[in-house]
Amino acid sequence: MTDPAQTQKLIHAVEQADSPARLVAAVQAIVAAEVEAGISTLIAVLGYNNPTAAVVAVEGLIHFGEVAVQPLIEQLDEYNYGARAYAIRALAAIADPRAIDVLLTAAATDFAPSVRRAATKGLGGLHWSKLSVEQRSAAVEQALQTLISVSQDPDWSIRYAAVVGLQALATTSHLKTQIESQLQQIIQTEPDQAVRARVRLAQQLLSAYLKIGH
Repeated sequence: MTDPAQTQKLIHAVEQADSPARLVAAVQAIVAAEVEAGISTLIAVLGYNNPTAAVVAVEGLIHFGEVAVQPLIEQLDEYNYGARAYAIRALAAIADPRAIDVLLTAAATDFAPSVRRAATKGLGGLHWSKLSVEQRSAAVEQALQTLISVSQDPDWSIRYAAVVGLQALATTSHLKTQIESQLQQIIQTEPDQAVRARVRLAQQLLSAYLKIGH
C-alpha cells in the first residue's frame, strides 16, 4: 500500500513531467502503484497531448474498475473530444451501467466520430445485472433504440460500431430475437461492404452463441 506522501510524489511527477517520455513513465508509475487517489490524475492525463500516456492511463482506469466510474463521469471533458473519447473507452470497458446516460448521449449526439464509436460499441456490453429488474428493462430498451437509430447514421464507421453494439446487446440481454431481426433489416439496406460483412459476422456469432445454449 502506497503511503500518502508517496502518492503525492507520484501525482507530482505526472504534473511536472517535462518531456513526453517522462510523462509516460510517471503515468506508468501511478498505474503500477494502484492508488485510488491517482484516479483523477489519470483522467487529467487523457487530455494531455500524449497518446501513449493516454492509452496507459485508460488501461489503468479500466484496471481500477467500478471505483473509477463516478470520477470518469464527473470529469468528462466537454471541450476536448480526444480526452472524451479516451474516457468513454474506459467507461465502455468497465461496463458499469451507471455510465449508461453518458454513453447514450455520446452515441447519439457527440460531434466527434471517435467518441460516438466508442460509446456505441460500449452500449451493448454493459453489466445489466447490476441494475434492478425495473431499471434493467428500461435501460436495455434505451440502449436498443439508440443503437437502432445510430445504425442508420450517415457515417459508415458509426454504423459499423452500431452493429458491434447490437451484437453485444444480444448476448447481454433478453432481446436476442429482436436484435437478430434488426440485423437482418440492416443487411438488406446497408450500402457499405465492410458494414455488411460485420453484420454477417454478428449473425454467425449469435447463431453459434444460441446453439451452445445461451
